[in-house]
Amino acid sequence: MALTTGVMHLTVGNVAMWLIGLFFIYLAIRKNYEPLLLIPIGFGILIVNLPLTFLMEQGRGLLWRFYHYGLEWEIIPPLIFLGLGAMTDFGPMIANPKTLILGAGAQFGVYVAFFGALILGFNVPEACSIGIIGGADGPTTIYTTVRLSPHLLGATAIAAYSYMSLVPIIQPPIMRLLTTEKERKIVMKQLRPVSKREKVLFPLVTVVVICLIVPAAAPLMAMFMLGNLFKECGVVRRLSDAAANELMNIVTIFLGVSVGATMSAEHFLKLQVICVFVMGIVAFAFSTAAGILLAKFMNFFSTEKINPLIGSAGVSAVPMAARVSQLMGSKANPKNFLLMHAMGPNVAGVIGTVVAAGVFIALAG
Repeated sequence: MALTTGVMHLTVGNVAMWLIGLFFIYLAIRKNYEPLLLIPIGFGILIVNLPLTFLMEQGRGLLWRFYHYGLEWEIIPPLIFLGLGAMTDFGPMIANPKTLILGAGAQFGVYVAFFGALILGFNVPEACSIGIIGGADGPTTIYTTVRLSPHLLGATAIAAYSYMSLVPIIQPPIMRLLTTEKERKIVMKQLRPVSKREKVLFPLVTVVVICLIVPAAAPLMAMFMLGNLFKECGVVRRLSDAAANELMNIVTIFLGVSVGATMSAEHFLKLQVICVFVMGIVAFAFSTAAGILLAKFMNFFSTEKINPLIGSAGVSAVPMAARVSQLMGSKANPKNFLLMHAMGPNVAGVIGTVVAAGVFIALAG
């Protein structure tokens, strides 16, 4: 009987991972930090660390099937991007193309973490997987890690989603440190209206240009722009709604549980994982700082001043980072409304992170 009872096979590591899983569930429920992702991730961590359940046993385990067919076969991340595209409005970025530069500049942290990981002894594929955390884009991090360093998936995915959920805590101190009160008070003029034609042409032109330059980014970029085309064309409302709602909800469940299932005690409780978390936060901090500093630099050459706070939204945490920019701007000037301006670099950051992932995959894949 003892051989078939999980209680007799419990380890300290199992209990430690339970606490980690329950902590993520606590953050989701109590603090409302990315609950759609942290609850299934936390639950996945909990159940995969129950002894003798064999949920991740190769060939037959339930969670192994989710992971193998959903992530290893690279199906779930592109489907997530299809849903994201159907929920994304590129209007603010089209209205103010300069925000594309901010979104690109905020990828600086990706490359800082990449080279930092190489210095610490990680190999090139591992360094690529760690660096991409700096973009704060969970699906892109997962896609890159599965392609290059599957053994780091649990660590990189949890790091990316942790930093995404903690944007309201991590970014404000950096924003205050790098901007003056006067800069935070800058009021940006209202964006011009964007026509339907521009919104329809944007995903078509973007997918062609980016996939020609970085073909390795095609799976994510193609689905992202297809979802956006569904949204903007106005003639396939059912497809747009399905991608943004039912499909997105379904694949989010499988994504979260699959990621959590990779975090068994024997694979996760290692010094290497701690290094991944540290490098991830370094990458995210540098990405935030780079976006702000680039906005300040652009102001030297611009007659219409940019509020540097929107530069921090160049990371891919949509729309959380844009909301933080709005919050910090309104605190400095109650009449300031930066949300739509910040959405420009925010969605540009998603594109920038996908391009960075494509470059990494092309170089190290």
